[in-house]
Parts: sequence; C-alpha cells; structure tokens
Amino acid sequence: MLMFVDPTRIARRLRVRGVVQGVGFRPFVYRFATQLGLAGWVRNDGCGVEIEIHGSEPLLDAFTQCLATEAPPLARVDAIEPEVIPPDLSRKDFVILPSVEGGVATAIGPDVTVCPSCLGELFDPDDRRWRYPFINCTHCGPRYTITRALPYDRARTSMVGFIQCPGCEAEYHHPGDRRFHAEPNACPVCGPRLSLFEPHGVRALARDPVAETLRRLRLGEIVAIKGLGGFHLACDASLPDSVARLRVRKRRPHEPLALMCANLPSVARWAQLTAAEAAILESPERPIVLLRKQGDLDAILPGVAPGLDEVGMMLPYTPLHYLLFHEAAGRPAGTAWLAAAQPLTLVMTSANPHGEPLVQGNDEAFERLGEIADVLLMHDRDIVVRCDDSVLRVRTDLPAGSEQGAGGGIQFLRRSRGFTPLSLPLSDTGPAVLAFGAHFKASLCLVRGREAFLSQHIGGLDNPEACAALDEAAEHLQTILAVQPEALAHDAHPDYYSTRAALALAERLGIPAIPVQHHHAHIAAVCAEHGIDEPVIGLAADGVGLGTDGMPWGGELLHVQGAVFRRLGHLSPLPLPGGDRAAHEPWRMACGVLHALGRRDEAIMRFAARPNVEQVLGMLLRGARCPPTTSLGRCFDAAAGLLGVCEVMTYEGQAAMLLEVLARRFGACLPLPGGYHIDSRVESGLSVLNLYPMLAQLADEDDAARGAAHFHATLVEALSQWISDAAYASGTRSVVLTGGCFHNLVLAAGLRHRLLARGLQVFEAQHVPPGDGGLAFGQAWVARAALRQGWL
Repeated sequence: MLMFVDPTRIARRLRVRGVVQGVGFRPFVYRFATQLGLAGWVRNDGCGVEIEIHGSEPLLDAFTQCLATEAPPLARVDAIEPEVIPPDLSRKDFVILPSVEGGVATAIGPDVTVCPSCLGELFDPDDRRWRYPFINCTHCGPRYTITRALPYDRARTSMVGFIQCPGCEAEYHHPGDRRFHAEPNACPVCGPRLSLFEPHGVRALARDPVAETLRRLRLGEIVAIKGLGGFHLACDASLPDSVARLRVRKRRPHEPLALMCANLPSVARWAQLTAAEAAILESPERPIVLLRKQGDLDAILPGVAPGLDEVGMMLPYTPLHYLLFHEAAGRPAGTAWLAAAQPLTLVMTSANPHGEPLVQGNDEAFERLGEIADVLLMHDRDIVVRCDDSVLRVRTDLPAGSEQGAGGGIQFLRRSRGFTPLSLPLSDTGPAVLAFGAHFKASLCLVRGREAFLSQHIGGLDNPEACAALDEAAEHLQTILAVQPEALAHDAHPDYYSTRAALALAERLGIPAIPVQHHHAHIAAVCAEHGIDEPVIGLAADGVGLGTDGMPWGGELLHVQGAVFRRLGHLSPLPLPGGDRAAHEPWRMACGVLHALGRRDEAIMRFAARPNVEQVLGMLLRGARCPPTTSLGRCFDAAAGLLGVCEVMTYEGQAAMLLEVLARRFGACLPLPGGYHIDSRVESGLSVLNLYPMLAQLADEDDAARGAAHFHATLVEALSQWISDAAYASGTRSVVLTGGCFHNLVLAAGLRHRLLARGLQVFEAQHVPPGDGGLAFGQAWVARAALRQGWL
C-alpha cells in the first residue's frame, strides 16, 4: 500500500527551560499552535516544558521564535532546545498531555499579586467569584508557597484537598480559558474559606469575616492575618495607641513598621514617589519599598518609623488585602475606586514573636500569636513554605537591572516573597552546591548548573524554632529542585548553627563540607552576581565575621580571585567592652574609644547614668573581656555613642540608621581635616586605616547632625583613598563594595562616586542583599571554585 508523504511537513521536538510551569505556558502554547494550524502536543516534565510540533518549516520557525517573545507575563524562557524528528502524518490536532515524572531541571515561579482580570471579577457583583478571597488564574496568585514538589500539578500543592466543583473543573480543562490548568483554581463553592477566630481558638461571631475584621481594626484591635507565606500582624496606622500596643506585645519598641496602602495615590499621601519606585510598588512581586517620608507623616502616623526619614510601603498583593480596602471604601462595584486615594492605611508587620520565625500554620498561630493578636483572620489552605515580604530600595546611582522601573537600579535589603525561588544566572556551570549562610539574616543558596536559587529570608538563628526553620528550608529547597548537592558550604565560624547543620548534612550524605571565610563570601556574592572571574579588590564592611586569625573582623580590604583571598588591610581595631554586648550598646563602644584616647574621666562624666560605666572602664583598663574588632559597623556605633545619638540599640543597625538620617538632614560637608591616616605595617604586610583621629574630633562635637555629616564625609574620603591605593598597587581596577554597612546610602553612593572619579570600576550587590542575607550565594560560588580547582 502506498502512503502519500507531504514534502512540506516537518517535525521538531522543543525543550523549553526556565520558569515555564505554573505560569500559563502550556495554554499559551496550545492556543498559539492551534492558531497556526500546527499539530502535536505539549506537556510539563521535570525539565520544564516539552513540545512536539508538526507543520511547515516557516510556521515552525515562527512558532519557535514566538515562544520566547510572546510568552505569558510570569514566564521566563531561558532556553529553547530544538531537535528534528520524523513527522507523524497521522497526527492532525494539537493537545495538552498529562505531566510526566522525571529528574527535575526546572523551577516553580514565585508568588505574585492578583492580576487585573481577576480584580475585575473580584469586584463584579454579577461574577460568581465576587469578593472571593482566593481568586486566581494562570497569570497570578500563589505558586512557591503552596508547592511541595515538581512537576507543578495540583496534586503536588496544598490545593490537593479541595476538589473542584463542575464550574471550576470546566475552566481547568478548557484550553481557551484563563484558568486552564491553574492549579490553585477555586471558587466559593469548592475552595478555601475564611474564618475569624478569637485568640483562644473559638470562632468569632461574624457573618462576614472581612467586614468584622475591618470593624475590629477600626476599633483599634490588632489582627493576625493569614497570607501567602505566613501571617501578618495588622493594625490601623492612624491609631497611635494601636501601633504602640503592637510594639509592646511584639517587643519591638523602635524598629520601623511597614505600611500597606490601597494604591499609589494613597502611598503618595505618606511618601515621596519617583517613577522607578512607583513601578516597583506596582510590580507583580509587590515588595516592601523604602521611600522618603512626606514631611507630616510622623505627626499624623506617630510610631511607624520613629527617628527615620524613610518608611517601608507596599500595596495589596492578595485578594484578601484588596477586600479589606474594598470594604473600607464601601464595597463599590468595579475597579474604578482603585484609581482614587483611599483613607485606610494599615500597619503590616511579620507575625512572629520577637526573634522567632514567621508563623505558618493555624494551630501554630493560636499558640504563638495568642498573646499578641486580639483576633485572627485565617483560612484553611495550608502554607507549605514560610516566605516573608521582600524589602528593597531604588538607587539612582546604580546601573539599571532587570527587576526595576525606569530611572534606577534596585538593591535588596531582604530577598524573599515574589522573588524566591527565581534563579540568578551564573557565568559558568559546575557541581551542585548547597550553602547554609551564616547566623544573622540567614538564607540558603543551592546552585545547579548555571543557576543559583536563593531561599527565602529565614532570619537570625537565635532559638530552636529558627534553627528548625533553616532545616525545613534546606530540605524543601532540595526537594523542590530535586537536587542532591555534591558539596556543602558554610561559614568558617564553628559555633554557628548553620555551620553545624551543614556539617551534619554533609556527614549524612557523605559529601564534603567547605568552610568559607565570612568576608570572602560577601565579596564573592557580588562577583557571582556580576559574573566577575578576574581578581578584584573588595571592601567587606559589616558588623562581625570570624577572621582567619580568630578575631572578629568587619572592615576588611581583600584581594579575591575565586576560591582564594588575601587580606590586604583592615580598620584599626576598636575594643569591644563586654564582647557581644557592646554590639548592642553604642555607649560601650564610645567608652572604648575614649579609653583608647586617654580620656577615661570624660567617659565617666558622659555616661554617668549608666550604672556599670565604672565596671566597663575597669575591663578596658585590665584588657579583660574587651576583644579587639576591625568592624566598620562598630565604628558607626562608636560615633553614635560619642555624638549622643544612640546609647542602647533596640534593633540591629539602629545607631547607624539614625546617624545616616542626621547626616542627610544636615547636608553635604567637607571631611574633617586630619580625620584619618593609613599605616603600612611592614611586619604584617597589611594596610591599616586608622579612624581614631576622626572619632576624637567627634567626641568634641556638640551638634549631632553636623557630627554625623562629618563622620560620613570623612569616612567616604578615607575609604576611597584606602581602596584606591590598594587597587593601584595591585594593578586591579575592579572594586567590590559589600557588607551590611552598604545599606547606608550616604556611604554607598558617596564612595561609589569617589571611586568612579578615580578611574575604578565599582560593583555592588543589587539582586542579592549586601548583608548576610546574600552570604550563602557567595559561599556557594567559592565552594564551586574550590571544587573546580581540585582542593578536595
């Protein structure tokens, strides 16, 4: 029997890699292929999306090109790998096949905000999902925080227990529907439901949980609200007593609180907005963005961000958030109300008792939030992964990146919800490495091939709950990416829980564990982000990290190339009276400086109100429990103590933040004459930047704002000279600035400007935090380099 062969028909199998699951990619492929009259199929598998396509060569070329250029908004196509296959003449249509199991080489997308189409339905009284707090589609909603494993299918999410009603089932299986294979798809008939509870676990008397929640907020109560990756603690920001009560219950007396407003016009009432900042606020990721306050914010909303000139603002990102503002607006039909400023402003802060990880489950919420919240707004969809809000700012002096609006680059302070687990590209491939970070602002990083996956922010590892959260995150990251690491990386400090966790896992898996010096990892993280393979001069400036000499480092000039670093210099050491306690009490750092300057009597007079000042000065005199530190963070603390800006800190970085605010308020000024000198120590071969002359002049300053401005100006001048000397001496023109001190915009922008003017190329952390939240990224990069060089 003769078979007619169509000479124009060819076939290809396409492998699409990237963020292509849970983002409507298969429906997009189906619709596009059908429009072109092509035959074949598409399916999810562990590597991403696989497509078999049959048709003429021009149509297949057009189809392949548009997979990347016309992909759904939440998709990210990293690669399309074509393979020519024999055409199947019997195939006439295009279908979506069930997902297949296999090794995972793809990733799930992050949680994103409600899309405009779903908002239109949410506020349409004639729609079956009117005011339904779990509305979503393939273009929006939860992804990462509900997913247990890949490939991304409903059975592998926390939606598995919600059986779709006939209406939802029809949407889910109709290729032309916006909810085709939207795994969290649900409606009021079949999906998750809200409930309002009293703290002791009894359901509150409320016909409508949203309306009752708003009523409680307006009465001044504190409400725990279950969200995507955990709970928020919310109160009405316009009620000072409520804000004060929240601070007392959470033991957070001064730390800034984030605000949520309905839209940009509402935000503009409280903060100054650039086009770039507005674009970030409205982006699908919906981070907290640090903005300059309007002048009357502190007078109208006292207690939100005391003493600071910035405030963290965010827009609603879940349907439930929108419903609270909709209720406050009087339940208008349609979405036009979202264009006008709304009066309701909510404090939205992470729901966790002081120092503990984010609350995740309902039973856990009753146990851990019962003494903080007056009422709890909960639902019955499980949160699989804790994931706190991301925090970032826009810097106009940084190069524009991919995740910013027009007019500036972004810099993360905390990378979490909305961005986790999006991968960061690496310049080279290598073995899979899992890095465990350090102790403060803990996060993890798993590198696979040419991708680096950062975990969500976990926080300080100061209690068993936080340590357990780190272990859970490490397990989930390996599971969701289906990767068993070939090596582990950790901080060189032997007593960090992250170090012990890495060593325990390494022993269990029978793989090497690679220690990475803290400041080496800071600089390496920036090298990894920018794809720098050549040597760099790096300044790592932070609070503390264990040095190779066993001493606390924190103001380090290093020469870094891959797995190798060499210490070029450090700040002149300051004494830490009382050890770690001095890191929380700037007055102790000031005493240490005054003692070193021979001004002991002055220290007694300045800090006479401190009952243990004589004891502290006695320790300094004997040299007992006063380890030296080269930390720039502690230098900030000493300056704050000497200027009377902050004697005792109630949150990390408070003294430095208050100094920065005063410097900005005062304005530009010249460096202090003779404020520093650079010593080249022949015996050690190190360059030491001595800032004691500046600190001595600050001790005589009677205007704190002027002193803060002089401190920053002198520091910028000193550091730029120190770095430039090292760069020119080594022949290296690439400079890395990193560490927690570079959250300070006056320092970071000033130093960047000076170094660029000296002809140096400057690199800073942008899409990874410069502080310890980005440390795991650098650890993984160093460990890979060590493995590549055959160290183990």
